[in-house]
Amino acid sequence: MNNFFGMLARMRYINRWGLMRNTLTENIAEHSLDVAVIAHALAVIGNTYFGKNLNAEHIAMLGIMHDTTEIITGDLPTPIKYYAPEIRDAYKKVEHTAAQQLLNELPEEMRPEYENVLKEDGDDQKYVKAADKLSAYIKCLEERKMGNEDFVKAESTLLETLQGMKLEELDYFMEHFLPAYHMTLDEIN
Repeated sequence: MNNFFGMLARMRYINRWGLMRNTLTENIAEHSLDVAVIAHALAVIGNTYFGKNLNAEHIAMLGIMHDTTEIITGDLPTPIKYYAPEIRDAYKKVEHTAAQQLLNELPEEMRPEYENVLKEDGDDQKYVKAADKLSAYIKCLEERKMGNEDFVKAESTLLETLQGMKLEELDYFMEHFLPAYHMTLDEIN
């Protein structure tokens, strides 16, 4: 049996923000699409404005796959995941094991292609990490726009994290593209 793609289809059943009251639920499939789009944009910004030679499509694929291990592990909320170094380190091992379990659901000949995006830990990951944080920040903005004050602390913590990343592509995105996330559709048009 080759269960890999059947497993990936289950991303829509894993909800994020489990410890928070949500106005709109968000699953890891939706989140991963947002991360992929933003990560791709960051790479394009890097290539266009900062003279980099990034593989935007590969970075987008890293974004698509960045939370696939949560199909097996579930979404562990950030405050728990980073509560103590022992928990963080143990969870990294669990994620590694889950990634290998997913890879084992593929025919052996296909595994190297997917290992390249499920286990990569190279320089491109900084764009996915930035996109992941930015996607979470945008979720906070959306929740607060709908009157949900449960996301106030997460919003300020994420903004501080984003500003501390010192990634020129991220700064450019936040200056030039983030304001549209605060607008209504009528204002955008």
